[in-house]
This record gives sequence, structure tokens and C-alpha cells, in this order.
Amino acid sequence: MRAAALYSAAGSLLLTGLAVTPADGTPAAADAAGLRGTAVAAARARAAALDFGACPGESPAGMRCATLRVPLDYARPGGRQIELTVSRMPATQRDPANSKRKVPRQGALVYNPGGPGASGLNFPMIGVIPEWRRIASAYDLVGYAPRGVAPSAPLSCEKPEEFFKAPSLAPVHPSDAYKRERVARAKAYARGCAERSGSGLEFYNSLNNARDLDVLRAALGESRLTFMGASYGTYVGALYATLFPGHVRRMVLDSAVDPDPAKVWYRENLDQSAAFEDRWADFRAWVARHDDVYGLGGTPAAVQRSYDTASDRLRAHPADGKVGPGQLQNTFLMAGYYDDYWPSRAAALAAYLKGDAEPLVRLGAPGPETAAEAENGSAVYTAVECNDAPWPADFRVWDRDNTRLARTAPFETWDNAWTNLPCAYWPARRQVPLDVRTGRGETPPVLILAAERDAATPYDGALELNRRLAGSTLVTERDAGTHGIGGGPNRCVNAHLDAYLLEGRLPGRRAACAPRPEPRPTEPAGRGIPDRDALKGNGA
Repeated sequence: MRAAALYSAAGSLLLTGLAVTPADGTPAAADAAGLRGTAVAAARARAAALDFGACPGESPAGMRCATLRVPLDYARPGGRQIELTVSRMPATQRDPANSKRKVPRQGALVYNPGGPGASGLNFPMIGVIPEWRRIASAYDLVGYAPRGVAPSAPLSCEKPEEFFKAPSLAPVHPSDAYKRERVARAKAYARGCAERSGSGLEFYNSLNNARDLDVLRAALGESRLTFMGASYGTYVGALYATLFPGHVRRMVLDSAVDPDPAKVWYRENLDQSAAFEDRWADFRAWVARHDDVYGLGGTPAAVQRSYDTASDRLRAHPADGKVGPGQLQNTFLMAGYYDDYWPSRAAALAAYLKGDAEPLVRLGAPGPETAAEAENGSAVYTAVECNDAPWPADFRVWDRDNTRLARTAPFETWDNAWTNLPCAYWPARRQVPLDVRTGRGETPPVLILAAERDAATPYDGALELNRRLAGSTLVTERDAGTHGIGGGPNRCVNAHLDAYLLEGRLPGRRAACAPRPEPRPTEPAGRGIPDRDALKGNGA
């Protein structure tokens, strides 16, 4: 589950060697002690409430922050506590179409951006965007940094200055020697997580993230939770609905993770890698259609050859000494997440092949100013996924499955495997994944949003979640692949989102929206290409 979440079916790939025993699906079977501890912590948080004041660092006018104390271990609610940082922008209560008309406040809308390892502290700022103004008029927009994500009891697995190893390689068919090197690195990383994070490492997991959400609900003074989760945040939301069905008011799950316990998380990552190959093909086809602009080839195969040429050159002579094949692959992986990135990536590749490396360096070179944040995000991602479920402990299983998959999906397969390989050598106790599901009438209807060609969270996951959450509605953006579609440029999707959050209206069990327009190409000039995007790397 790299950089957000996961996956569509990996074709006929058969996976063996990983035993996953699903929980029986009931909250009581999952963790009665954890539920009791959550009730204790929630009552304590409601009594204390949140004391909002200035936010750390710079923040927009009106946004305030607070800290929320939660148990490290919910089985021991009176034991060690950690503090989560919470941000809030109060509802404007003004109709964006008529500022003189007052809008009734509907409470707090809590947002989880995914990862694992992503922070939602900046979420309340989204209320200034036109697509979000109606929602911001009715709801306090509430974001937070989940446990482990700085500044909320931050995790670390290695020194930030050692996190970005650049330039790096990205072989699609790695040699045995390279595999041995990566196994050694994975073992060292897992040891580092234990050494730098201490005995509490096992408590950074998805079940505790869901429990934290219920304590936050209580601290906000809400009897029921209105929640929006994106990517990995949909898994947190689905766990919450299963554990605390009576505490749900409204819930939006955008770009849904497949909650099948047999897929969490090893199989999900294989499925994700397969889906990224399809999305990589979409990108190459788009570049080929605009060969008159980029000159990278008039067919997807020709565009692939241009990419391979760049990768070969960077292996021999890294751009600016920092951008090698690994940085190239990371830069173009982001195009698999977001269509908006297609023009800048194509332009940078075209410029590089014509002798101008500056745009590619600007997009791909790791920056020391982001190292601490990136290292922290990677540590949280690794801890949560490794703690959540069993993983194969024998590298031969990883080698077999990823070698098979890389024959048909070479673009992301091995890079994804190396990201997750520390889980094979993880030192902390594992959870058994909860069998996510709700019965009819147990919760209000949930709104699920999904793009049909999303690679980070393949569409099969949305279908599975729709089956498991009784009464839920799935809105699909057809023939589109951008990751995260709510509040974006698709008016049809936003109409469903607004109708649900503002009025509680849903279109039925399934609805579809036409795709957003494809991005327009831009000239391959060095100036004007966006600055380096923060790598999501390991996260939701």
C-alpha cells in the first residue's frame, strides 16, 4: 500500500504461503478490552473538552489547534497517554451564494487524509476553495495528525538525514545481489523502528486509529461522528463503522481501500502494483496523443522507450548528482495518482532528453527541508501496515510473488515490495485484521466515492466495501483514475457529496458520473513546471 492505499485484482496470480485468519467480525470478538478502554477515554475526553488556541507554526486566520490525550494502549486506558494535535476552522454559517443568508451549523466534519502517515492538520484550510464553501458554511472543518504523525507522538525509524538515499536505482528485474542488499536494508530498517520507537511500537495500528477517532468525537462534544476519510482513511472509517456503528452520523469514504481481511496488507500491495501498470499505460497513451508537444513518441511503446532511455542515462550519470532511476520512478509514480501531474512530468522528461535536466531535478531531487517529514511519514506507514496483519516472513515468498507480477507489471512492483519488506522482519506483535462489515440499519447510509481506474486504491476495493457496509451508496467516476475525487473538479461527484453532507440525500445503491476532462498538455520548458512535489512515498 504505497503512498496511500491499494489495488485491483492481480489477474491470475495465485498467492500462497501467507496464512491470514480473519477475525469473526464482531467488535466483541475483535477486542472487548479495547472497546471498554475507548469508552473510558471518550468519557474522559468529553469531560475535559478541547482547548483550542494558536496552532504550531504558521496558520491561516481563524484556524485554531488543540491537543487530545489518548491512551497508547486502549486495553490500559489509565496507563501511558500520548497527545494528538487537532486543528479546526469554525463553520462560516454564511451561504456562499448569498452572504446575508445564515446557514445552520451541523457540527464538526472530521477528516483523515490517509497514508498511513499523512497529516490532516491543514485540512480546515480547504474551506476557502469554491468546491468546499457550502460544506464549510455548515460544518466546523476538523483535521488532525494521527498517532505517530508529527507532532502527534511522532515515530521515527532512522535519522532523517539518512532517509533520502539519492541517487538510487530502480531495477524492474533486480539481480540476486540487489535483492540481498534490499533484504539487508529491510532488516536494518525494522530494527531501527524498534530501537528509535521503543516498546510502544505495536500500538501504532489501524484499530487504535479508529479508537482515537471515537475519543476525538467525544472531545469535540459530538454525540455522533461526521467523518470523511480518503485512501487509507477509508479503512480507518470502515473500522470505525464496524466498531462503533451507533456513533456514526454521516460518513464519506473517498477512494476506498479493500477491507477484506485476507488482503490486509500483503495481497493489497500486489494488487496495487498491478493496477499501477494500467495507470502507467494510461499516462503513456496520453503522452503519445500529444507527441506534437512533447516529442516522446507517437505510441505508448515509444513513450516507454523514451522513459527507459532517460532511466539508462540517469543510471550512468545522475542529474545534478541527485536524480537517478529511483528518483525518476518516484516522480512518475505520482502521475499514476493524479492526472494533474501528467503535463509537468511529460514536460520534464522531454526537456531532459533534449539536454535540460533542470525541470526533472526540480521535480525529483530530494530536499533536505522535507527529510524529517518524509522520514516520519515512512515510519508511520511502515509501523501501521506491519502491525495490522500477518506478513510472509520468508523472503522466498516475496521473491516468487513479485517476480511473477513483474513480468506483466514491471513499473511499480519491485519498488512497492522494497517499501513494505521491513514487515517480513517486524519485531512487534501483529494484529488480526477485523472483518469489516455492518448490518442493515446498524449505521446511517455511508457514501463511497471511487474513480474507476484509480491505481492507488483499485476499484475492486470500492465494490467490496459497498458490499460490506449495508445500505451504503457507491458513486463512481467512470473511466477516470485520479486518486481522491471528492471536492475536486467533477461537478457531478461534488453534487452527490454536497447533497449527502448537507441534506443527508443519497442517489441509491449505485450512481455514476462522467469523467473529468483530460489534462491539457504544456510545452516542455524548464520554467513554469511546479516545484518538487512532496513524495507521498509510503503512505494512504
